[in-house]
Amino acid sequence: MAQPKRCDWCGDDPLYQHYHDHEWGVPVYDDQTLFEFITLEGAQAGLSWITILKKREGYRKAFANFEVEKVARFSDQKLEKLLLNPGIVRNRLKVFSTRKNAKAFINIQKEFDSFSDYIWGFVDGKPIQNKWKSISEIPVTSPESDTISKDLKKRGFSFVGSTIIYAYMQATGMVNDHISSCSYRGYK
Repeated sequence: MAQPKRCDWCGDDPLYQHYHDHEWGVPVYDDQTLFEFITLEGAQAGLSWITILKKREGYRKAFANFEVEKVARFSDQKLEKLLLNPGIVRNRLKVFSTRKNAKAFINIQKEFDSFSDYIWGFVDGKPIQNKWKSISEIPVTSPESDTISKDLKKRGFSFVGSTIIYAYMQATGMVNDHISSCSYRGYK
């Protein structure tokens, strides 16, 4: 049986391949998972995604499995303790931004009934289906990521620049950037 064709960026690392095959580009509508990815994408800033994937379980343990209400109530003392945790990226701004983002996330849930309704509203509720031939064609930002980034910042989020938000859109399936030859592109 022939090996499936994957986007080149995931290489031959089994963790990366599993993420590519089962998560990247798959639409996510669950608020808890959407909060997880906004946290992980912000943590990735300046680092490689594989670094974050390797620390994902550490993040789940450190941040109450991404239960946003719990994270919003984390004390300064708890956040300071997390800065000693080797299972996450120990960057003060990133760690403290998780609580700040949790509070802003909850405010959006109250306003829109769910974060999912809010975030998917930027793409009319359906994934953008790109048809790139190579990874070199895939952009790092888009007009949608620019708009979402500005709105999230206005609502009190941090670590949500346009590049981070474009990666978030890819991770949560708001945009499908699997290259056209990829076995996992899932175009309908």
